[in-house]
Amino acid sequence: MARDVPALTGEAVATVTGFSRRFGDRTVLDGVDVTIGRGEFVALLGRSGSGKSTLLRALAGLDPAPAGERDGIAVDGTVAVAFQEPRLLPWKRVRANVALGLRTPDPGAAADGALTEVGLIDRAGAWPLTLSGGEAQRASLARALVRRPDLLLLDEPFSALDALTRITMHRLVLDLWERHRPGILLVTHDVDEALLLADRVLVLDGGRIAHESRVGLDRPRHRDHPHLLDLRSTLLATLGVTPEGTA
Repeated sequence: MARDVPALTGEAVATVTGFSRRFGDRTVLDGVDVTIGRGEFVALLGRSGSGKSTLLRALAGLDPAPAGERDGIAVDGTVAVAFQEPRLLPWKRVRANVALGLRTPDPGAAADGALTEVGLIDRAGAWPLTLSGGEAQRASLARALVRRPDLLLLDEPFSALDALTRITMHRLVLDLWERHRPGILLVTHDVDEALLLADRVLVLDGGRIAHESRVGLDRPRHRDHPHLLDLRSTLLATLGVTPEGTA
């Protein structure tokens, strides 16, 4: 690691210990160790193909270890995921998408509560194909939040949005996080996004966590804060990006 990071205080919602994953002859992850505290917001950076989404999918239980292998992953509580693509079922209206799979006495009411939280209740009866990109991502977040997860996994959910919508979504996610306090792992390519949102930023490189930094600033944050500028330079260097912006 590029700097010493003090151990987490408080309970962990997820731990990854010595996690490895191979696809054919290629080792994507090689002995990864990660801890996510309960209520902690963690961002994971890395180049394309570095294994960020592989790690997230393993935490979500979507890619179990091959038979006979120990995956080294433990999650204490419920998990929900929001992906880069909202993955809404086009033949179900928004409310039904959010309520999908809920085992509660009144899933429709629970879905309406989540849609209200993300500011989308007026579109509850709409078809997914009529939603804007930002609205579709709000619906995806509502579908994750309605399960009241202990661990919320975000796999580049803002990357396809325009700049203004992305800022709105950042504020929404922070508001929802402060209200419910799940542990969050945000996978992103955007260094500034990671620094503006997360308590702690990790860089995945060479199959392992190559760098870890705590941000240590109150929110909302300003990207021109000297501490953020220093962290940004460190993270870009760890990712192999020169000051001129070429890798």
